[in-house]
Amino acid sequence: MKIASLKQGRDGRLVVVSDDLTRATEASGIAATMQAALDDWDAVAPHLQDLAGQLERGAIPSFRFHEHDCAAPLPRAYQWADGSAYVNHVDLVRRARGAAMPESFWSDPLMYQGGSDGFLGPRDPIRLADEAWGIDFEGEIAVVTGDVPMGAGREECAAAIRLVMLANDVSLRNLIPGEISKGFGFFHAKPASAFSPVAVTPDSLGDAWDGGRLNLPLVSMLNGQLFGKPDAGTDMTFDFPTLIAHAAGTRALGAGTIIGSGTVSNRDADGGPGLPVAEGGLGYSCIAEQRTVETLRHGEPRTPFMRFGDRVRIEMKDAKGHSVFGAIEQVVERAG
Repeated sequence: MKIASLKQGRDGRLVVVSDDLTRATEASGIAATMQAALDDWDAVAPHLQDLAGQLERGAIPSFRFHEHDCAAPLPRAYQWADGSAYVNHVDLVRRARGAAMPESFWSDPLMYQGGSDGFLGPRDPIRLADEAWGIDFEGEIAVVTGDVPMGAGREECAAAIRLVMLANDVSLRNLIPGEISKGFGFFHAKPASAFSPVAVTPDSLGDAWDGGRLNLPLVSMLNGQLFGKPDAGTDMTFDFPTLIAHAAGTRALGAGTIIGSGTVSNRDADGGPGLPVAEGGLGYSCIAEQRTVETLRHGEPRTPFMRFGDRVRIEMKDAKGHSVFGAIEQVVERAG
């Protein structure tokens, strides 16, 4: 089942979307918003699933689905916690700022709590005031949970995954070192994130979903050129049940909590940090990784961070080449 929030008010209007992302039907008679559906998921989900079946059969009224009409599936959320499940990415970005990586990072997930009072829609511009902040995209996978009690184990956390979606966790790279040096985490360096047009129930992902990882390539395009296509299921040190359990270690998680994977990142077959697409590699899901590899190989970064007018597109396709979540496609614009 695929569901989306069309832009309307602060919390959107819930619709069920066809598997091929061409048609949609109103779901407001079942739940007015995505959050309302998540709050009462066990009762609501079967009705939404039935609606999805009728939509596929053409048995109910529908309308043309346009991704640019979408807000984020959850336009605002009670909690957004982003992990760093791909430790290869953590290693590379820390190298970029001259920071050593503790060995514990391979066994204890990193996670930060991001702003969740307002997310960007999948086609909303990224409006920022200064290119000098080091504007970067980060292609990620994210899950939305039901209620998770404090101290929940892996199996309970796996069962709490309600939806899967894509994310662009926008980062301002040149602001990160100063914030990290304060010892209190990100704030200015992490503006509003964007999410894919639709969120998908795990059962609808077929064999690509193994209960904790999504085994498909995540494709990132920068200004119309392929930038990266790493596989989201490969080199994911911590799967989603592990990340959820980590987040719930000292607190309960409310329905509608979003947990991010961190930037999808693959090593080369020889264990190296990976090659750019232009050199036959899988590339990267953020500019910072490419810049780090350039520095390691050439002594300096050669790829600039994003500038006003630059466009990023993040999408995932199934084995048949069909878009699974729709595309995040955003242009960087000057604020003001």
